[in-house]
Amino acid sequence: MGKWTRRGFIGAGVLTGGALVVGVAVRPDNPIGEVREDVASGPGEQLVNAWVKVDKDNTVTAIVPHCEMGQGAHTALAQMLADEMDADWSKVAVMQAPADGFYVVPDTAREFVAKWSVDAPNWLEPTYNGLFTKVARLADAMITGGSSSVRTTGQHTMRIAGAAARHMLVAAAADEWNVPASEIVASNSLLTHQPSGKTATYGDFAEAASKQHMPQTPPLKDVSQYKLMGRPLQRLDIPAKVNGSAKFGIDAQIAGQALKYAAIRQPPVPGAKIASVSSADAEKMAGVHKVLNLDDFVAVVADSYWQAQQALNAVETTYSKTDDDGLDSAGLYARFSKTLDDAGDSGGKSLRDDGDANDAFAKASKKVTAEYRVPFLAHAAMEPMNCTAWAQSDKCEVWTSTQVPLMARTAIAKALDLSKEDVIVNQLYLGGAFGRRLESDYPVQAARVSKAIGAPVKLIWSREEDTQHDFYRPADISRFSAGIDAAGKPVSWNNAFTQLNDPPGSWDVAHYDIPNVLVRHAKAGLHLRFGSLRSVDHSQQGFFIESFIDELAHAAGQDPFEYRRTLLAKSPRHKAVLERVAQMAGWGTAPAKGTARGIALVPSFGTIVAEVAQVTLENGVPRVTNVWCCADAGYVMNPDGFAAQMEGGINYGLSAALHSQVTLKDGAVEQANFDTFPVLRMNEAPDIAVDFINGNSRVLGGAGEPGLPPIAPAVTNAIFALTGKRIRELPILAHLA
Repeated sequence: MGKWTRRGFIGAGVLTGGALVVGVAVRPDNPIGEVREDVASGPGEQLVNAWVKVDKDNTVTAIVPHCEMGQGAHTALAQMLADEMDADWSKVAVMQAPADGFYVVPDTAREFVAKWSVDAPNWLEPTYNGLFTKVARLADAMITGGSSSVRTTGQHTMRIAGAAARHMLVAAAADEWNVPASEIVASNSLLTHQPSGKTATYGDFAEAASKQHMPQTPPLKDVSQYKLMGRPLQRLDIPAKVNGSAKFGIDAQIAGQALKYAAIRQPPVPGAKIASVSSADAEKMAGVHKVLNLDDFVAVVADSYWQAQQALNAVETTYSKTDDDGLDSAGLYARFSKTLDDAGDSGGKSLRDDGDANDAFAKASKKVTAEYRVPFLAHAAMEPMNCTAWAQSDKCEVWTSTQVPLMARTAIAKALDLSKEDVIVNQLYLGGAFGRRLESDYPVQAARVSKAIGAPVKLIWSREEDTQHDFYRPADISRFSAGIDAAGKPVSWNNAFTQLNDPPGSWDVAHYDIPNVLVRHAKAGLHLRFGSLRSVDHSQQGFFIESFIDELAHAAGQDPFEYRRTLLAKSPRHKAVLERVAQMAGWGTAPAKGTARGIALVPSFGTIVAEVAQVTLENGVPRVTNVWCCADAGYVMNPDGFAAQMEGGINYGLSAALHSQVTLKDGAVEQANFDTFPVLRMNEAPDIAVDFINGNSRVLGGAGEPGLPPIAPAVTNAIFALTGKRIRELPILAHLA
C-alpha cells in the first residue's frame, strides 16, 4: 500500500462534500435483501451476491453497474466475473444494474482520487471497500467514464464478486454433502465431489449459497489460471443490436401510455434567457398541444416529434443580451493569447517545476519555440440527446441513455423539488456518448416539460440543437520553448497553456528524460459550456506535446523515432511500446514514393499507446492510409474488444484531426449539422493494425480513450515529413486542403 498522501486526504474530503473521512472501518455487507426485488425477482432467479445471480437453469448473470455505449464493457466485466467464478461462458448473461445507491462504483474513486488505496493488503481491503462505497454513495458515483470499467470495477469488484460467489457455492455444497470444501471442484458452472461421485449445477446450490457468508478478500486467480480473461470472446450485446431488439434511450416507450413528443430550442449564446415567444402560428399546426416558455428554453409538445419540430420552426423567439454577444473565434483566441502574453516565461499556475527551465533555456546550444491551437469540439454522438419522462405530483420516472444515472436522478429531484427516492431512472443502451452523457441537462429538461404538461413526454434534441448546445472540448492555445544541447538532447522544457480540465497530469512529460521542466496553466475564460470529450485533456495535450517533441527531433537533426527512443531510456515500458510500433510499421524502411510516416507516443488512463500514421497526398489533400498502434495496458482482458477500442479511438481522433471544429460568431456556435461539422467518412478510414504488450496483470490501464491522443500528432508529423509543412493548428484540412 502506498502512504497516505495530501492528495489522497484532499480527494476523500472532496468526494464527501468537504467532510474528511479517513481511517474509518466501514465494512460493507452483502445487500442482496435490498436489491433482490429490482434485479432477481423472476421465477427461479437467485442472487448469490449483489453482483451475480444464478437461475435454476444454471444461467449466470453478471449485474453490471456501468452503461454500455458500444465500448464492450458489459462483456469484459462479465468475462472477469465468470472466470473467477469458473462459470460456463455459454450460459453467461449480463444485466444492467439499476440506478440505485447500492450499485455505485467506489473503485473509480479509488483509482482516480486515491490511488494509494488500490494496492491495499487484504486485511485493509474491507475497510477501503466500505470507506469508498460510503464516499461513492454520497457522490452519486455510478459513473461510466475515464476508461475505468475494466481497470476499476472489473479488477476490484467483478473479479472479487465472482471469486466470492464461487466460494459461497462450494461452501453450500460442502454443507449439503457433508464433505470438506477443499474436495469440491468448481468448473463450467458445475460442482463435483469426485470421492463420492456427487455433482450438481450452480443453479442447484444458488439459494443455499446466498445464505453463506460473502468473503471480502477471496483468493483471485493468477494469470496462469485464467480461462476466460485474456481471450477474444464475442460481445454479448451484439446479437440484440444486429437483430434490432436492443433498446436505446430513443426507443423508450411507457407501457399503457400514449407518449407526447417535445422539440426544444435554447438561446444561441450561453447565459441568455428567452425574452419573448411568438407562437400563434405554431399553436394552430396539426398535432400541436402546447408551446412552453421555460425561461432557458422553448419547447413545443405535439403528437409526434416531426410535428413538434415543424411547429418549433414556426415559433419566433428573442433572447436577453449577454456580455459575450459580440465574441467570435478570433476574439476568443486573442483573449487566450493575451493571457499567455501576460503570463510570460514563468507566470500562471505552476503544475510542474523541476530544475530551472528558463536558465537552461538561456544557456542552451539551440532554442526552439512554437505555439499550437485546437478548436472547440462537439461530441457528435450518433443518437441525439433524448429522454422520456413522466413527472407526476409526487414522483418522476425517466427512461434515458446516461453515463451518470444517479447524478441525473439527483438533478431531476432538485429541478422538480422532489426527494431522490421519488425519482426513478431507467438506464438504456447509449447510441454513442464520448463523455456528452456525463451531463444531465436533457433528462432535467424532459422532466420539466412533463411536469409542465402533466403527461408523459419524449424529448428529442435535433442534430442542430445537439451541435450548438454541447459541453464542448475547450479550444486551447499552448506555447512551448525548449533548449537543446550540442548533442541535440533537450535540456529545458517550458510550456504554458490556457485550458485545464481532466485528468490530472495530462500535460506532463515525465516519461521523457528532460532535466529542467516548467509547465504552467494560465487560465483564460470561456463562455461556452465545456466538458469531457473522449480522452479529455489528453486529446489536445497529446497533439501539443508530441508535435513539439517532433520539432525538437528535427532541430536536432535526428530521426523522430530514435530521438524519442533515446529520451525514454529511463521509461522501459514506454520504450518497449515505441519500439514495437516502429517494428510493426517497418520504421526505417523507405515508404512508397509520395508517402511518409509520422510517429507519436502518449500515455493516458493507465495505458501507454504509440502510433505510426502513414500519409499520402491526393490532389494536395492528405489521406491517412495506414495506422499501426501498439499499447501496454498492463493486461488485456478481451483482445478483440481492446483492439476495437483502439480502432474506434483512432477513427474518432482522425475526425477531429482532419475535419472537425466549432467556431463562434456573435457569441454563438456557427456549426449546426454534419454538413458544417464533418466527421470522418467510411471511405476515409485507414487500415489499422493493433498489437499490445501484456506485462502486469495487477495494475490495468483503460481502453476506450487511450487510442485517440497519439493519432493527431502522428498524422501532422507524417505531413511534415512528407511536405515540410508543420501543422500547428487543427483541424488539418482547414490549413492543408
